[in-house]
Amino acid sequence: MKLIILDRDGVINQDSDAYIKTLDEWIPIPGSIDAIARLSKAGWTIAVATNQSGIGRGYYTEATLESMHERLRELVAEQGGRVNVILHCPHSPDAGCDCRKPAPGLFRQVAHTLQTELAGVPTVGDSLRDLEAGVAVGCVPYLVRTGKGHSSQHKLLPEGTRVFDNLAAVVDHLLEA
Repeated sequence: MKLIILDRDGVINQDSDAYIKTLDEWIPIPGSIDAIARLSKAGWTIAVATNQSGIGRGYYTEATLESMHERLRELVAEQGGRVNVILHCPHSPDAGCDCRKPAPGLFRQVAHTLQTELAGVPTVGDSLRDLEAGVAVGCVPYLVRTGKGHSSQHKLLPEGTRVFDNLAAVVDHLLEA
C-alpha cells in the first residue's frame, strides 16, 4: 500500500490562529484538493491526522468538524479521488492525551485502522509537531511552507525533512519518484 498521512490545517486548508470554527471558514489552499485527488487516482491511500483542540476548548462541535471533513471528501471525490481515513484529536493541550501531535497516537490509529506499518510512509505537515509525531513512528517528514510552514522551516527539523512550497509540490515530487 502506498500511504500518505496529511495534516489538515495549513496543509489542505487555510489555517487561522483563531481556529477554523465553521464550514464557511474551511477554505482549501489552492491546488490542495487537486493534489490529493491526483495521489488517490495514482493508487495512494490518503489519511488525514489532525489536531482539533477547538473541540476541547468549546469553539465548535464534533458535528461541525464532521461537516468540514465531509466537504473535504466531496471536493476530492469531485476530482475523481478519495480520502480514505480522517482521524482527529479533539483534546485541549492540557488534556494529557497520547493523540495530540507531537504525540504519535493519531499515527498509531492510522496504522491500526489501515492494518499497516508506517515505516517509510510520507507525512506532510506545516509545523514541527506534525513532523515529530510522524517521525516517532518511522514516517518520512515533508514540511510545506503553507500555513505555519514559513516559520516552521527555520526551526530544527527532524533529520531528512524535505521542504516544499505546498502540498501540490509534494505530490508532484512523489508522483515523479
